[in-house]
Amino acid sequence: MTHAAERPKAHETAVYTHGHHESVLRSHTWRTAANSAAYLLGSLRPGLDVLDVGCGPGTITADLAALVAPGRVTAVDAAGDVLAKARATAAERGLENVEFAVADVHALDFPDDSFDVVHAHQVLQHVGDPVQALREMRRVCRPGGIVAARDSDYGAFGWYPERPALDGWLDLYHRVARANGGEPDAGRRLFSWARHAGFTDVTATTTAWTFTTPDERAWWSGLWADRTVDSSYADLAVGGGHATRAGLAEIGEAWREWGTQEDACFFVPHGEILCRVP
Repeated sequence: MTHAAERPKAHETAVYTHGHHESVLRSHTWRTAANSAAYLLGSLRPGLDVLDVGCGPGTITADLAALVAPGRVTAVDAAGDVLAKARATAAERGLENVEFAVADVHALDFPDDSFDVVHAHQVLQHVGDPVQALREMRRVCRPGGIVAARDSDYGAFGWYPERPALDGWLDLYHRVARANGGEPDAGRRLFSWARHAGFTDVTATTTAWTFTTPDERAWWSGLWADRTVDSSYADLAVGGGHATRAGLAEIGEAWREWGTQEDACFFVPHGEILCRVP
């Protein structure tokens, strides 16, 4: 049992590379439990208490709350401003079993053994110490419960037709994210991070988002074109000396051009872990 006085101090979290520009939220609000947490759904049932770490605008949170009601979902995020959107999402769906709070996953303000399921989607790639984050997720999870995490793996992204400017985009993203203290190739590291966090019963899987239809291509290429030019990611890229505004504009145009190709395909692989707490 870890007493409150013995808990680790909050770590300085890595800078969140994406920020909460409209182009980022356009992506985050598309996410559902079905398209982003399918690996976890078989472990859920009514009555479970869930902690959703890094909930963002709350679309996955709302789905989880509907699935476990009358169980409770506690949704936390390091950015307090985005919680207003998450609360609105829950209210729009008439959910009364969700509560929200600002929290640092490195030092969660909850007692030991508080939840049956602790879930994080696209979080560990952005934190300063993913192993410590998983240790905290384990601490607040009850014996017999599950800690679940899913992260994309930028180094495994694939697309067609090939475009040199998109190769440049991927290289730039790696440099910016790592300069901010994150690990963009998190998907392939989840199993290792879980083992280092002390888990011994870990099921690792992989799934991918795939964008091929005209609407999907336009949506995906458009949000990355906008994010590359206008979001806090663009500010971090320029401010960190990784890119110029002109260079970002070229990448943005390459994204838009790629999205018009009738045979274009983009896939985003993810690593997933289900860690059972003894």
